[in-house]
Amino acid sequence: MDTFFLSHGSPTLSIDETIPARHFFQSWLPAAVAGSEPPRAILMVSGHWETATPAVNVIRGRNDTIYDFYGFPKSMYKLKYPAPGAPDLAMRTKELLEQGGFGPVKEDRSRGLDHGAWVPLMLIIEKKIHNSHTQYENPGSATADRDGTYHYNLRKALAPLRNEGVLILGSSSATHNLRKIGPTHSPVAEWASEFDNWFKDALLGGRYDDVNRFEEKAPYGKMAHPRADHFYPLHVALGAAGDESKAEQIHQSWSNATLSYSSYRFTAKN
Repeated sequence: MDTFFLSHGSPTLSIDETIPARHFFQSWLPAAVAGSEPPRAILMVSGHWETATPAVNVIRGRNDTIYDFYGFPKSMYKLKYPAPGAPDLAMRTKELLEQGGFGPVKEDRSRGLDHGAWVPLMLIIEKKIHNSHTQYENPGSATADRDGTYHYNLRKALAPLRNEGVLILGSSSATHNLRKIGPTHSPVAEWASEFDNWFKDALLGGRYDDVNRFEEKAPYGKMAHPRADHFYPLHVALGAAGDESKAEQIHQSWSNATLSYSSYRFTAKN
């Protein structure tokens, strides 16, 4: 089963029909593009859950909906996405990570789904396919000595899940500098466009080591991602697909001058 990196951009994607990426998410059907069979579960890696060490979300029953954003329209705080947890997948994820030398892995039994998980899932899954969902954390993203290569290698440990009916999704943003965003329909900033073009060329050209070291290799890397937390889910999806995977861009659009919704599919080498 293929893996995917999805740029969810602004939380207003959940309600704003004028954001082009919303229509992409609503029309995208992972059951068709990820393999011949619908996934039995989804492993969602969000850029909005940071921990010092790896952790898995072990939820029995329904996930709570976390509103980890502030100052947005009241209607957004009424949205619910009570996806069922997938505790067996969480424990399998923990097992694979610890076998790969990335333990100990913490079990979180209370956290729900943050907007990096529920906003895209609500648009993708609703009325299309019904699965168990789990959210897996973005480990070490707030730790100075953890970088893209670390996350890439960590997620290589999760590769067996692709053959176990699990759809692996990394959800964050191709660009994420909140201090530089503009009005919704502003022209795209030159620096953001240049970074996004480099990102696309590097992925499609198979230069994955450059992507892992984007802060030193990419033009405006630090401008596009002042903190790397919103780029690490990309390394997760990329690493889980394997070293010789093939990248394909499945969507590209913009909002707010600097928010790229570039999204990618990674197909493992047979």
